[in-house]
Amino acid sequence: MSEKLTTIIEQLKSLTLLETAQLVKEIETVFGVDTSVSVGAVAAVAAPVAAAAEAVEEKTSFDITLSDVPADKKIAILKIVRNVTGLGLKESKDIVDNVPKVLKEGATKEDVEAIKKEIEAAGGKVTVK
Repeated sequence: MSEKLTTIIEQLKSLTLLETAQLVKEIETVFGVDTSVSVGAVAAVAAPVAAAAEAVEEKTSFDITLSDVPADKKIAILKIVRNVTGLGLKESKDIVDNVPKVLKEGATKEDVEAIKKEIEAAGGKVTVK
């Protein structure tokens, strides 16, 4: 925070309740703003923001599952599964032939988006949990 803002905040802390009320009225007059906000409006705005923040903070790792492989797209998806999992041809073929199967557990959001994009471009479908 800048020195100027720090000084203003320190000065505000030293105001009495009466001086603070006068300051608020003067700010409303000079700047043409309304500082009266109902508690319900603040709660209505704060609740979704808090919920969104919790949702973002909670989920950091994801499981991506191969859920559908069209018969005519198996080879293309098999190649992607081999690259993603690092498994051999036989193990990758078992995954592609026996969907739904988890491809990667504990993946980051970026990894999941890249894998999902690649598999869907090849014609397959994935689910993310």
